[in-house]
Amino acid sequence: MSLQSADLVLLLATMLYLASMTGYLLFLFNQKPIYQKTAFYLITTAIVFHFVSMIIYTIATRHVPIQNLSQSLSASAFAIGCMFLFFQYKFDLKILGVFASILLFGIMLVVLMIPDVPVESNAAFKGFWFYSHIILVLTGDAALGLACGTGILYLLQEKGIKTKSPGFFFKRLPSLDFLDNVGYTCLTTGFALLTIGLVTGFIYAKTIWGTFWSWDPKEVFSVGTWLVYAVLLHLRLNSGWRGRKSAIMTIIGFFIIIFTFLGVNMLLGGHHQAFTK
Repeated sequence: MSLQSADLVLLLATMLYLASMTGYLLFLFNQKPIYQKTAFYLITTAIVFHFVSMIIYTIATRHVPIQNLSQSLSASAFAIGCMFLFFQYKFDLKILGVFASILLFGIMLVVLMIPDVPVESNAAFKGFWFYSHIILVLTGDAALGLACGTGILYLLQEKGIKTKSPGFFFKRLPSLDFLDNVGYTCLTTGFALLTIGLVTGFIYAKTIWGTFWSWDPKEVFSVGTWLVYAVLLHLRLNSGWRGRKSAIMTIIGFFIIIFTFLGVNMLLGGHHQAFTK
């Protein structure tokens, strides 16, 4: 197996993400079940091919493709795809596929545009705690990204209900209570995964750098992001921050995640900068 094979399979996965996005957009406008079913099969197939490309790359290079910006974004897209399948199975919120497919294709388009700069194998980027940290944080961020998507759907439906003429989205979206419940499940799932991911990250830091905490910019912003979601959950459980307020905060929170994932590494440096070169 070669890197060329991995790249070819990844390109095929990206084309399937594009086809899936097209199908979901057709479903959004025409509401024919065949479009949604086809789009779902396409996105599922794309995720499988995405996983296969990662396996081929790992076999060919003897390290998991998470070593630079292109690979980090690709792994993030794969995590989003997996979490989408999980929540789709749990809630059958078909319209969420529109958001997920657009996000997935957008990320993978960027991946294809960014040079996959070869990196030397680094013993520090291996081991149980390293991979546990990466998997938990990426899947946690993915779930929180889907919470953002559900929050957007909630605001669109709320706007349709409040206006005299419901408009385009009213008949295409489920009830506000259902969207709020799905968003809350995405939120709590993502927060739990992120919490455990941060803990494994601290343990990994201790094993590599000899300290749990070093005031690395990524550490500071990661904990700050965690606090934003912790406050949101506290307000939701104790101060009635359901519905609109929760939806807005999940959207804001996801933009903070994006900055923490990309902006901090690029602008402030630190131990994690190697993953966005």
